Amino acid sequence: MKNKDKNQGTGINALEMLTSDHDKVKELFREYEAAGDRAYKKKRDIAEKAFMELEVHTMLEEQIFYPAIQEDGNREDRKLVAESIAEHDVVKGLIEELKKLDPEDEQFDAKFKVLIENVEHHIQEEEEEMFPEAQEQLGEELQHLGIQLKKLKERLLASID
Repeated sequence: MKNKDKNQGTGINALEMLTSDHDKVKELFREYEAAGDRAYKKKRDIAEKAFMELEVHTMLEEQIFYPAIQEDGNREDRKLVAESIAEHDVVKGLIEELKKLDPEDEQFDAKFKVLIENVEHHIQEEEEEMFPEAQEQLGEELQHLGIQLKKLKERLLASID
């Protein structure tokens, strides 16, 4: 029993970690939508948190998770990864545009709504198509990938502070 307790929490499943990131971003989106039309400072603060979460999450996927899928995956898996990277590029572009806008600009809300739609579509595809495939394909390796993801995330977040 002691051994089990000692080892508990050391294994981090990559899919659980990525899904947790997805949930956090979706919660920020809900906060943004609930902020009200004229809550410009609050919207900017929420948007900046979402941008940071998305930027870090994208790096985790592109540097660790996607290469693992491409390495072990079949042609369909590689197509899913290519599509996901293209979706990341769209999101990165939207974030750069949003960073240049003032939240009082009517384009800010419009572009943020497009960002939400793109990210939520991407999340749905990952969780419904890519993650089940990764679970089957990578199995136990997901624990090792989770540790790598956690270490990279900690380094990225430390560099932002």
